[in-house]
Order: sequence, then C-alpha cells, then structure tokens
Amino acid sequence: MGLWSFLALFVIHISILVSFCSAGDPFVFYNFELSYITASPLGVPQQVIAINGKFPGPNINVTTNNNVVINVRNKLDEGLLMTWAGIQQRRSSWQDGVLGTNCPIPAKWNWTYNFQVKDQIGSYFYYPSLHFQRAAGGFGGFIINNREIIPIPFATPDGDITILIGDWYTRNHTALRKTLEAGKDLGMPDGVLINGKGPYRYNDTLVADGIDYETFEVHPGSKTHNMLLSETEGSYTVQQNYTSLDIHVGQSYSFLVTMDQNASSDYYIVASARFVNETNWKRVTGVAILHYTNSKGKAGGPLPEAPDDEFDKTFSMNQARSIRWNVSASGARPNPQGSFRYGSINVTEVYVLKNKPPVTINGKRRTTLNGISFVNPSTPIRLADQYKLKGVYKLDFPSRPITGPPRMETSVINGTYRGFIEIILQNNDTKMQTYHMDGYAFFVVGMDYGEWTDNSRGTYNKWDGIARTTTQVYPGAWTAILISLDNVGVWNLRTENLDGWYLGQETYIRVVNPEATNKTELPIPENALFCGALSKLQKPQDISSAASIEAIGSNLFFTLLMIISTTIPIFY
Repeated sequence: MGLWSFLALFVIHISILVSFCSAGDPFVFYNFELSYITASPLGVPQQVIAINGKFPGPNINVTTNNNVVINVRNKLDEGLLMTWAGIQQRRSSWQDGVLGTNCPIPAKWNWTYNFQVKDQIGSYFYYPSLHFQRAAGGFGGFIINNREIIPIPFATPDGDITILIGDWYTRNHTALRKTLEAGKDLGMPDGVLINGKGPYRYNDTLVADGIDYETFEVHPGSKTHNMLLSETEGSYTVQQNYTSLDIHVGQSYSFLVTMDQNASSDYYIVASARFVNETNWKRVTGVAILHYTNSKGKAGGPLPEAPDDEFDKTFSMNQARSIRWNVSASGARPNPQGSFRYGSINVTEVYVLKNKPPVTINGKRRTTLNGISFVNPSTPIRLADQYKLKGVYKLDFPSRPITGPPRMETSVINGTYRGFIEIILQNNDTKMQTYHMDGYAFFVVGMDYGEWTDNSRGTYNKWDGIARTTTQVYPGAWTAILISLDNVGVWNLRTENLDGWYLGQETYIRVVNPEATNKTELPIPENALFCGALSKLQKPQDISSAASIEAIGSNLFFTLLMIISTTIPIFY
C-alpha cells in the first residue's frame, strides 16, 4: 500500500462477496447525525467529526438502482455538505453535495438527500465537502452491490472487510485551515489511521503505548495473501495479483483475498507513504492486524518492505498502467463493459488543465488550474441557472493555461451535451496529484512523464483503459482522460488533495440539454436550500421537530474495501 496525500481519502474493498437482490427499485434509508466528539486516535485527545456518535461513519451498503434516502442532521457549529464521491447522481446534480450545486446545511438544521444509484456497482466513499471538515472525519464507505441477475466475474466470496485509511493530524480542522489561510504548509502528518484507529505497536520507539489499533478477524481459507484486484470505482478490472499496490488520494479498489497462511502468528496490514524519505516518514505509517481465529501468537518483527523507488517513479506508473478494464465482464447492466467502444468516438472538445505549485494572488496563497484559482460563489451555479441569475459565474474557463498572471475567478467549463471531451491533466508541481470528476466515470487512456503534446495521443489505450472517477497524475507528468458528457448538470472537477482543493484547484463543467425536459434532468427538489442572492426564498426550519427516517438494513457484500483519507500529497 502507499502513495497517498495528506488528509486524502481512499478506499480499498477486499471482497469475500455476497450479493443480494430486490424487486423493482426499492428505497434504502439512513439517518446521519454529524457532531463533534472527543477521541484519541493517536493517543492525544482531540475533536473529531462523528456520525451517529461513531468515527469513522457507517458504511452505506446498497444494490444497483436502489433509491437512497439519507437524512443528515448538522450538529456542528458551521455549515455542512455531504458529497458521495463516485456516485454519478444521474440527472440530478442537485444531490451532489458541493458548493457549485448546493447551499450548505446550516448548523443545527437537517436536510435529506434523495438519489438513485442508477446503473452503478462498485466501491466508493462519502465525506463532508466544506471547511476542511474531511480532515476531522465524517467519512465512510459506500458500497453498491450487483443485482442478483447480473453475473459477477469471480466466485461468490464468503465475507467482506472495509478498510478506511488516511493520514491524520492531532490539530483539528479549524486549526489546519487557518494554517493554510496564513500561507503556510500543513507539514508532515502526525500519523496514519486505519478505520479511525492508530498503528499497532510494532515498534516501541515509533509508536506510543496505549494506542487503539484495528484488528480484522478471519477464518482460515485455502490460498495466500496476494490481493487479486477485481474492481475499482465501478469498473471490473482485468484480474491481477498484487502484494502491494500504490493507491492515491480519493481512490478506491476491491480485492479478492483468500485466507490460508500459516496461523502461527497474526499478520500486519501496512499503509505507508511513497516517494518520500523513509527515515523521516517512518512514524507516518498505518499498521493494523489480520488475525486468524486459530492464530497462535501476535504479529512481530519488522514491517514488510515497500518498493524501493523513492527516486524512481517508473515502477509506480507501470503498475498504474497495468490496471485495465475487463471488457468481457458485465457491470451494472447485462451487456459487457467493453460494448462501449470509447476509442472509436470522435473527440469534440480538448482541454489541457495544468497545475503548478501554489502562487500568491492578491496577497493570498492559492492553487490554480490553467492560472485560474476557483472562487465558489455565494449562490450555487446550478441554482443561479435555475433562477436565471446573471453575473454569478463565467462560462470562460480557458482550454489552455493563460499567459498572464494568475487570477481568482468563478470560471466554469462550458461542456457540450452529448459531446466527447478529452482532458489532459498536466502536473507541473513536485507533488503527486489526484483528480476527481463528479457526475461521471471517465476513461484513463494514457499517462507519461514530461509535457503532453498532440503526438502523445499515439500512446493512448483505446481499447481497455479503465473507467473510473479518480485518477493520479505523477509529478512532472500528464494523465489523459476521455468523458462522454451525457449527464446533464453542473459537475465538479477537482484535485482530491484537500489542501489544494481548499485553496482553489478546481472548476466545474456545466452540461445543459438545450431542450428542457425531465428526461435528462430532474426538477429542483422540493427541499432545496437557498443562499446568496436567493436567501430570501429560504423558509426557516423548525429544528426542534426535524424529522428522522427509519433506517433499513441491507445484506452485507463480503468484500475488503480500503479507503484512504488524507489532505495533502506526501510526494516530494
């Protein structure tokens, strides 16, 4: 494991899979109450964000086409939005939970999300999208299981484990954001958490006594501890075995693992940083325990060695290129994934999005894309469109980096409905970047070091490039993605590195069907919140009688899901 960024979030889903079915498109209900609690994940008491009193939050476990209803009660002291990273919100960016589409849920209010996981399967996660709150918690796994009538491309597993991994600071999120606002770096994190818990005390010098650690108890099986990659962010992959895998901020994976090692002792599960000085970063390592029910002793000895490539990025990039689409497997629908022949579709728009190290604009430290540091408007973009407000944003995001000085603007990409857009993500920083696109899965067709040129298209994978929602871009390198713009709405394109996102490294793609119809976009929800120029439309909420909903449980999908939660990249 490795390759994450500070305060990033990634998911690994290891499957011992059990699927379930239901007639029609049933509803699944959850109640989320977000509040502050005091916890000591690294042995130091601090304020964290809990859901229903727990840190991390509960896993959401649903089936393809389920209607998901989540009532969120905000008991924090500031506004809140929850975003469901990787959930495509077909026809309804109203439910996306980011500032471009939603007004924040005020403190002490509740708001109900209502969306369908239409034609999706896979491993994802959710988290709060405002005010650097993700650095304090409020996150959890989001699993979408196949319908029973759709075959899965492996034998039905026997169980599942969800693993959430992220770096962690003992400062709370308000202190961290003040550090960024003062123009400073956050510095090295204080540790790495696995499922909200600190490291197993594998080393008395590096790990303090008394830290609670995560233990996964399993029954003996029949093979080794190789991880057979089976899915990532909604796409079944060509199945390959890994003993370690570089996982980047915001990414999620599902693995099949068969349990049959010598049970003379427990085993380590390790999440460590990559492309850094290992001597300096030894304490920033997450360690959990894999415990067989017939184990005869505790884990001991040194941790397994990570790939020795601090100064050689070739291994990691080649590993990333090896993750390919299983074109013969069915996904959420009966037809094979490869029936969508993305490589034969004509590109209608091309954007080269370049990020650089942070810059100073108007005396403030900011991050940029193409020289634009995004400023979220007080009135969400989608609401401004709905009510035909002018001057809220500009449809002028540059397709290439601007030549003048960087500037702060609310500049949006004007996407063409049913167009096919090529986006080249060029990382001219010294840190690893990952990018996420709401509303869509995109095809990762190429990546390489150096500057992208038109000739780089000759290296594209036009047949089985993986379709996913979050991709890495190596320092001094580029990654090319293709997106079919068939989902009407306003969709966030952002870095998943939380510090970069907070400082402006994002934009939105606005996709409008020129023929207004509920067939391509659902109407504004009845419970929509209003803010900014539309604040006068907001009715007060009686918080003393805010409704809750009955939670309905669902069968478990036995898989191992890993999520890594971090804020800023640790690749230097």
